[in-house]
Amino acid sequence: MIRVALLLVVIFCLRSDALESQQHRYDREYPKIGYSSKTPTDRVAVLRQSLETNPNMLVFDGENGYLESLLSELEIPVNSQTLVFSKTSINARIITPGTPRAIYFSDDTYVGWVQGSESLEIASTDPDLGIVFYTLNQKKSESPEIQKQTFLCLECHDTYGLTGGGVPRLLMGSGITDEYGRSASHEGWRLTDHRTPLEQRWGGWYVTGTHDNQEHLGNSITTTSGSTILERGNIGRIKSLNGLIADNRHLLETSDIVALMILEHQIHIQNLLIRLHWEASNNSDTEHMSENVLIALENLVEGMFLVSEAPINGPLKGNLQFQKNFETEGPYDRKMRSLRQLDLETRLFRYPFSYMIYSQNFESLSKTVRHHLFRRIWEVLTGLDRSKSFDHLSSADRSAILEILRSTKTDFRTWQKTRIK
Repeated sequence: MIRVALLLVVIFCLRSDALESQQHRYDREYPKIGYSSKTPTDRVAVLRQSLETNPNMLVFDGENGYLESLLSELEIPVNSQTLVFSKTSINARIITPGTPRAIYFSDDTYVGWVQGSESLEIASTDPDLGIVFYTLNQKKSESPEIQKQTFLCLECHDTYGLTGGGVPRLLMGSGITDEYGRSASHEGWRLTDHRTPLEQRWGGWYVTGTHDNQEHLGNSITTTSGSTILERGNIGRIKSLNGLIADNRHLLETSDIVALMILEHQIHIQNLLIRLHWEASNNSDTEHMSENVLIALENLVEGMFLVSEAPINGPLKGNLQFQKNFETEGPYDRKMRSLRQLDLETRLFRYPFSYMIYSQNFESLSKTVRHHLFRRIWEVLTGLDRSKSFDHLSSADRSAILEILRSTKTDFRTWQKTRIK
């Protein structure tokens, strides 16, 4: 049951230092990538290098250590805060419903903070390496140093023994939790994404916002007698965590329902992108894609079109500032439409196609793979592919998404012009 609890969220786990001297299996299975040996170029790696010449970039605060300063430098919005109280990460021993773990995120970077923890946990997406893990000591220092964790965080994120297909990935999930933050159900945990019904999501998480009469597992804590500390009727109407968490030192009083939904979708697509990149890098035939590459590619296409998305019985309402900031990122077409615009009435996005097509991980795919993806996207949007998987797309959806991509995705537009000629 302890291992079950360790897999309920985006986890940053540590292994013994002795493992640092061993060659990681990723280096054996995917030698072209060089997971352990190659110098990362992700956003955190850039900050890490900058700190060597300018250590004053990070400012220590007596209340939250380097947290706020780090979020600022990494351009991670504070209002992305979500709180999880299941015993996860290297800080499992101090995580409880009274001291939940905060997760803050942008499109490519994640920061975990627990009240009283000795370190901040960081994960960042690198164009070549996929997910790279770091820690930052929370003790005040004249030379704060971000430590890259090559082996230490992969006990949970190493997915050779899971369903991730053998690449490092992020994990987010749900499971019933007791008053100590431990797993409290024989059913264990389940990984969650935009396909998971809302009634099965967010066990072990706090959830603030409103969602009409839709049920979820958030805010529910099972006691030894089998009762829940928060009554079911109140779970869907919590707008603030004020009073629920004693000695609350979190940056906000919220664990936003919309941020949770974005986080689930984003992690799912990032994992699919990383899987495709690794499979393509391991494909020795430059003329033909292997079966593994084609499977990974099709899984990504379905993920980006939100195939089998769980319906929303909205409206969902969360932190309006988070929603505004997220949507403002764009990019927008001439009709002021964007793939980041949210629906929250019947589905997550107004236009059901993932904004992660603009991500660095997508751009890092080889030209051959990207063009194959563009062809599949084109087939779906123009109606050449009318398979059942894409029945959720109306003609208006297909037309709008195609126009948005033509306007905002230069390499897609260039590919399309070349194809038409």
